Amino acid sequence: MNGAHNGVLYVVPTPIGNLEDITLRALRVLRETPVIACEDTRVTSGLLRHFEIPHKRLISYFAGNEAARVAQIVAIILSGEDVALVSDAGTPGISDPGTRLIAAAIEAGIRVVPLPGPTALATAVTASGLPTDAVAFEGFLPHKKGRRTAIAKLVAEERTIVFYESPHRIVKTLRELADVLGEDRPAAICRELTKLYEEINRSTLGALHADYSGRAAIKGEFVLVVRGAAKAEKKRGDKYSRSEPEEDADDGE
Repeated sequence: MNGAHNGVLYVVPTPIGNLEDITLRALRVLRETPVIACEDTRVTSGLLRHFEIPHKRLISYFAGNEAARVAQIVAIILSGEDVALVSDAGTPGISDPGTRLIAAAIEAGIRVVPLPGPTALATAVTASGLPTDAVAFEGFLPHKKGRRTAIAKLVAEERTIVFYESPHRIVKTLRELADVLGEDRPAAICRELTKLYEEINRSTLGALHADYSGRAAIKGEFVLVVRGAAKAEKKRGDKYSRSEPEEDADDGE
């Protein structure tokens, strides 16, 4: 049970691009919470200024320093202060180190209050036009070791599959997915969601690879949504389920 004098950990989604997407509840919590744990203090300071929220105590919490910060933030909450956890964009805990803090808070008996709000995952799935009754979220594929194995395991996956990807690796990822899942597998690329240059490109893995590999420059944040396997496509798994050398060499990006 939550201690009588403990603070609360609020998990606060922030806009993934368009600032109008922040919720009234998120604004209230950010105004009322004395401490904010954030991915980048500069980004969060800009968000607070935009909404005219008075300066708060900001604690940087990102991939790389989370091991040291978790104990510090948990101690603050146990001392009686509320903390709001935010990421630079979207919902904390989805493909970011927020998961570690949330788990530590729960273990310490701290009340965790999640706020609903913007997330690239749900936005991309609904925009893709692909089935939404069952979804497999894979986040970012491994950059090096284990990449080929991770893709091969998805050959027979019947649920709609969702990936996050960087502009530096999107072409490579499309090529590898097309090779393993099939050139004709329906997919959608969602780039810069809710932003000025938002792009939702619905086609097949092969056609999407041809499109993006032919572009002079690729920028933005990507969500890739891929239709799950049909019965005939599941047979492709036999070829890729056999053990193959995991060279997965770094592509230098």
